[in-house]
Amino acid sequence: MVSPALANCALDGLERLLRENYPEGKRLKSLGGEKPCVNLVRYADDFVITSKSKELLAGEIKPLVEHFLQERGLELSPKKTVITHVEHGFDFLGQNVRRYPNGKLLIKPSKKNVKTFLDGIRRTIKAAQGVSAADLIDQLNPKIRGWANYHRHGVSKRTFGRVDLMIFSSLWRWARRRHPNESPRWIKPKYFDRRGNRDWSFFGETCDDEGRPNKVWLYNAKSTPIKRHVKVKGEANPYDPTDEAYFEEREGAHMLDTFRGTRTLRYLWYEQRGLCTQCNTKITRITGWRLPYCVPRVKGGTTGATNCVLLHPECHDRVHRQRLSVSKPRLL
Repeated sequence: MVSPALANCALDGLERLLRENYPEGKRLKSLGGEKPCVNLVRYADDFVITSKSKELLAGEIKPLVEHFLQERGLELSPKKTVITHVEHGFDFLGQNVRRYPNGKLLIKPSKKNVKTFLDGIRRTIKAAQGVSAADLIDQLNPKIRGWANYHRHGVSKRTFGRVDLMIFSSLWRWARRRHPNESPRWIKPKYFDRRGNRDWSFFGETCDDEGRPNKVWLYNAKSTPIKRHVKVKGEANPYDPTDEAYFEEREGAHMLDTFRGTRTLRYLWYEQRGLCTQCNTKITRITGWRLPYCVPRVKGGTTGATNCVLLHPECHDRVHRQRLSVSKPRLL
């Protein structure tokens, strides 16, 4: 889409402006000699500005931002512009950010985001009165998995559980509408069964190419593992050769969390017969591994498996320290 890119271009310079007016470490008389601690977080056309004082935000920073936007033919949205204390919380990008009385700052899926998601799920279920359970699951699973993956970096486990319960209630009503003359005892085994240690799991039945029956299961949001996001170093540059090792390490760790990444790592491990291409000894979970590129990205190399090899961490360090080249193993 073009609008996020244009929004980033339009807002470029806002952070620099705030840094110039409120440099880090500067003390303001209006705050009794305290540091303002002004920070900006932005994504496309959404942004949050934090400070220690509500008066500073309303009296100085907001007019400064409004003037910045006016020069670019833009203005703040009255509906979305709110000045509030972090203890009351605020919504940003579908997440609710709030500091609780115990002093902990927690980021959870916002109530509005959860409601919008569940409304969409209910519409999908209501419109699927004439389709099979398996086809309904094919429609629901990508929606549930995508929404849960978006929120898996926050404090979301309880919300996932509540969402699963709401979806179950909607599916139970869907099943009752399909079979109004049947009892719950008849409906339960037809659409809900035990899967592992979880009972009442929604399922559908399909047939494979040989005509054998096969069960497909509804994805549960609560089964999504919570994985805290690790921020990229602000000064790191993916096109700087000195930061190449850092981004290779991040890419390798990220791939472990994805099906595509796990499949790629397994492919490389078998391609290399489980051996490091530098020292020719076994790569295991105990030894660990790194994922360098044969042709560095700064020189136009791709991130695909055809341009990667697996190395031990110490071999990876030696490659970058001694500027050695890496290449694919030769298949005999």
